[in-house]
Amino acid sequence: MPSINDLLDRVERLLLRHAEIKRTNALLEAQVQALTLERDNLRSRLHAARARVEALLDRLPQEPENPAP
Repeated sequence: MPSINDLLDRVERLLLRHAEIKRTNALLEAQVQALTLERDNLRSRLHAARARVEALLDRLPQEPENPAP
């Protein structure tokens, strides 16, 4: 049977490990938030670029269906 000191050491290690995991989790959550913001920004820029391309395509003159040789 483990002694009180062994149990105390184990509990202390578990508490340290828990604190370390909480810090790691907080860092990962911050990274996820930063990447989510970056993704949303890139999506917005892509949408704006597509709209600009569509506007430019709409301004191009239409070619006839069957051009004369």
